Amino acid sequence: MVRAEIITIGDEILYGQILDTNTQWISQELDKLGIKTVRKSSVGDAREAIVGIFDETQGRADLVIITGGLGPTKDDLTKKILADYFGSELVLHPQALEDVTEFFKIRGRELTEINRSQAFLPANCTFIRNAQGTAPAMWFDEKGIIWISMPGVPFEMKAIMEKEILPKLAGHFNTPTIVHRVIKTVGIGESYLSVLIEDWENNLPEHIKLAYLPSLGLVKLRLTGFGNDEIQLKKDIAICETSLKKIAGEYIFGYENDELESVVGELLRNKNETISVAESCTGGFLGHKFTSIAGSSDYFVGGVLAYSNEIKCNLLGVESEILKNFGAVSEECIRQMADGVRKMTGSTYGLATSGIAGPGGGTEDKPVGTVWIALSGPNDTITQKLTLGGSRKHNIELSTIACLNLLRKKIQ
Repeated sequence: MVRAEIITIGDEILYGQILDTNTQWISQELDKLGIKTVRKSSVGDAREAIVGIFDETQGRADLVIITGGLGPTKDDLTKKILADYFGSELVLHPQALEDVTEFFKIRGRELTEINRSQAFLPANCTFIRNAQGTAPAMWFDEKGIIWISMPGVPFEMKAIMEKEILPKLAGHFNTPTIVHRVIKTVGIGESYLSVLIEDWENNLPEHIKLAYLPSLGLVKLRLTGFGNDEIQLKKDIAICETSLKKIAGEYIFGYENDELESVVGELLRNKNETISVAESCTGGFLGHKFTSIAGSSDYFVGGVLAYSNEIKCNLLGVESEILKNFGAVSEECIRQMADGVRKMTGSTYGLATSGIAGPGGGTEDKPVGTVWIALSGPNDTITQKLTLGGSRKHNIELSTIACLNLLRKKIQ
């Protein structure tokens, strides 16, 4: 296994002034080559800190990729530090000078002395051309490690990686084949899922590893196979996946880049069925999830944002006595909301939400996070009580996920 470390340099990253998207993209591309990223680090524009990070990589990585700190200004230290670190010196590189001169010439701008300094590179590096900017990338083979330094501007870095670095790495390292399979689940927490599939996990082949990737309301399972034969790895992972479905199939809704709302939408489309929504506590978020999918007009009819009791009564037909006796956050109310929106729109199904999202409004009987959802269909109406208790944003999102999952299970 080839181990890689990615280092981003720049105070702006530590201050949160820019979002570091480089390391995520780089690690994904390395993974495709069978190179495992073992650590990501961010460091400011300080010589001691940068050298300290470099020292830490010794014995831990076979490949170090550095982004940032290659500009022409005084706070850009990477190039000089790399030269010193490897006992080299900065020298004028003819091709780099030609590139930076041409860069300014075609833009009708003067090449200043500070811009000319971009053509000075460590004498021991291999020059890597930057066709999108003025700062070349550098390749070092030092201390038993491959070191690569690139500009931090994302579009420049990606162009250099795709055209120059990735092909060069593929030729340099003899890497194993890595195959991933992402299986997405909903309706079960990470700890409960781990108990459910414990025996299956313990009996996975040695060359296939499992990772849990939980997010709000969902858990992704990533199977990763290591070997030399990609076709065989895919077959082995498929066998593991088949046995997993027998145990946890009811919770599996999709794979790879599938989203719950798109999966549910495709189920509706395939059965030529439609959906409408009546939302209170989710405030339109459920409808947004449906309509965020291109082509959702095939199955999404519309909805009512029934935040007030008057709208619940006047548009959805909720009985005033129901609200008086049980309140808006109740099984009795949510049932009539779901039935009402289905009848009003003529859709196959009606989904409804009513609850206390917070942070205020809770009572002893109905604390913050108490949510009722309902699904009305041609033959019956299903209700479900959720006890969440998180932040307002989380309560809205979790209620929406629960609604989509309720509909998914009903259709299936």
